[in-house]
Amino acid sequence: MGTLLHFKTLYTEAFKNCKPEILVVILKIYSVFCAGMLLMALYAFFHRAFTGFEFY
Repeated sequence: MGTLLHFKTLYTEAFKNCKPEILVVILKIYSVFCAGMLLMALYAFFHRAFTGFEFY
């Protein structure tokens, strides 16, 4: 659990004192989007690996 709190601290510190507020919002949305895409890719990989689909 300490690792997640550390990542949260890094995430909030990264956007601290950033002046163009619209840029901060866009970067936060983009980071959530990238995390979602990474989770979908990991899910697809493990689904294919555990269900026995062949990799070509």
